[in-house]
Amino acid sequence: MKNVLKTVVNVLAWVILILALLVTLIVFSSGRNNGVANLFGFIPMTVESDSMKPTFKKGDLIICKEVEDLNKLKEGDVITFWTIIDGKKVKNTHRIVGINMAENSRSFVTRGDNNSIDDDMPAYAGDIIGEWTNFKMGGAGKAMNFLRTKTGFFICIVIPMAIFFLIELYKFIVTVQEVRKPALTADDEEEIKRRAIEEYLASQKQSGGSVTEVKESDVSEESSETSDSSEGAENADSEE
Repeated sequence: MKNVLKTVVNVLAWVILILALLVTLIVFSSGRNNGVANLFGFIPMTVESDSMKPTFKKGDLIICKEVEDLNKLKEGDVITFWTIIDGKKVKNTHRIVGINMAENSRSFVTRGDNNSIDDDMPAYAGDIIGEWTNFKMGGAGKAMNFLRTKTGFFICIVIPMAIFFLIELYKFIVTVQEVRKPALTADDEEEIKRRAIEEYLASQKQSGGSVTEVKESDVSEESSETSDSSEGAENADSEE
């Protein structure tokens, strides 16, 4: 049972470490890329509005992927792209409802599933961040936003990683000490047993009576054996 519990604790510790490293990569990656994290072509995004409800809603975490070929995008696909809202450049994730062709360029007409009209501006090729992979986690976007703050990063990432490394350091020190500990010889084991017996007898003497009683019983047994042997000797003489 002890070994099973130890294994479970080790597995959980490594899972926490891996998650902490992934979140760290996401946070630093998004910080270097205008808030857009990119992990091996996959882009985690936090939904900031309910414009795509019920497909996903505000606070959800969705995963997009880089678009390698814009010509493969079609109506019905959900894309994340840069756009201008209230004079600010922001990220938006809406569904493609139309495609504009102009010479060799393509632009995409988009609309939120919860909106009744198309977006004011089309999404051009240079504005597209990625395509939604149909993966979402309800409410996980809020947690991601918290982890991106200094407080959240320190509490959820720095502290768990520090505890993990301290535990592993302790295990390493204990292992080194056990390796350096000299192996016991047969004489050492006999000496340890002898000392244990002496300590046990000493404790019995201090507790009072128990050792004496044992000795008295031994004496009585010896005396009975002596008498039996003497009787046997007499019987032998009489037979002769």
